[in-house]
Amino acid sequence: MLFHRLADQGRGSGACSHLNHGGVIMDTNKTLSRRGFVGSLAAAIGYLGLGPKSVLWAQTGRRPRRRYTEAEYDAFAKLSSNENPYGPSDAVLEAMNHAFKYANRYGYPDGNILQAIAEHHGVEPENVLLGAGSGEILNIVGSTFLRVRKKVVGVEPSYGSVYRQASGIKADAIKLPLLSDYRQDIPAIIDGTKKNYRDVGFVYMCNPNNPTGVIVTKKEIDTLLDGIPEDMPVLVDEAYHHFVEDPDYATAVPHVLEGRQVIVARTFSKISGMAAIRLGYAIAPKNLIDQMRPNGTGSISAIAKWGGATAIKDTAEQEKVRAVTLELRKKTTAELEKLGFDCIPSETNFFMVHLGRQVQPVIDEFRKRTVLVGRPFPPMLEHLRVSVGTADEMERFMVAFKEIFPDGKPAPTGA
Repeated sequence: MLFHRLADQGRGSGACSHLNHGGVIMDTNKTLSRRGFVGSLAAAIGYLGLGPKSVLWAQTGRRPRRRYTEAEYDAFAKLSSNENPYGPSDAVLEAMNHAFKYANRYGYPDGNILQAIAEHHGVEPENVLLGAGSGEILNIVGSTFLRVRKKVVGVEPSYGSVYRQASGIKADAIKLPLLSDYRQDIPAIIDGTKKNYRDVGFVYMCNPNNPTGVIVTKKEIDTLLDGIPEDMPVLVDEAYHHFVEDPDYATAVPHVLEGRQVIVARTFSKISGMAAIRLGYAIAPKNLIDQMRPNGTGSISAIAKWGGATAIKDTAEQEKVRAVTLELRKKTTAELEKLGFDCIPSETNFFMVHLGRQVQPVIDEFRKRTVLVGRPFPPMLEHLRVSVGTADEMERFMVAFKEIFPDGKPAPTGA
């Protein structure tokens, strides 16, 4: 009853147009209903006595550097974590609110989440494994295939969860540098895998890559799979799949249908705006799913499952988010380049800009101006990763950027 009452309070407020950017309109009906839903979650967390630090630790496995009050956090332009700033759609919120009726049950209807995902990808439910975010999927893959101190082969910089998992279980990682144009070095990955075949547990590829936003093309994926032993698992992290425009890109899911040893990881945290809800999944051949399943926690809530089952079908909302995000990314990077700052061409909801100086002091300057931006990504320590937020947040970013760089051009390398 607590959740329903609070959600109803949020929905009962007035509404008006919230965003009209590039022909895409976001309605405050959605914003207000989100507030009601998030408020209900906050009330539950408060009731359980979970503070912000414990929640962040539970979600990420990394201790936050700073602890903000709710008011402080809400005041920031949040451009640091590649989130969807608009949150879940109204249809998803309605589905999640419906799921609260099962909050007191164990064996509840789950919204047919596995079937919804399977139908979306043209696979069978036996090819789907749920996780509490794609982060859990990456951890499950590590726990499954990096036993007896095996190694994972990938590139650096990339999304570091897999490498941290390897370190945590006393495994290892073969991290190869990016090419000069920031692409992943497929021949080097093939060579590193073949030379270390007996010691390699799987190959990891984030596509598009985080933090660069650069894709691996369909042709390159084919080359990789044809160049390594057929029994070598390949984990393809497609968290940012929905934002790609490049026609040379393609999802790796068809390789699962071919029976290749490919694991595709997806998340509802990005395009569907469900980062705090924690839901992701893997698509893989049944033999790999069967090996991975015992290493899952089964810690996905009814709310997440019902929301995900609706979100994966809500392609109209996904297209709205995609359109406004890509337009804002292109607008912002064009402004930065006019000021003399090079941006890496991105196919995601974030981008990297070369500053010509060490990035950490710049991150601190943005924070002073209530703008949160991405952390440093070694070895690219002169590049700043910026998530694409709302139009207002991107305007705040540009105002802060011009204050931090009043000369309008990058400092010499190493300054």
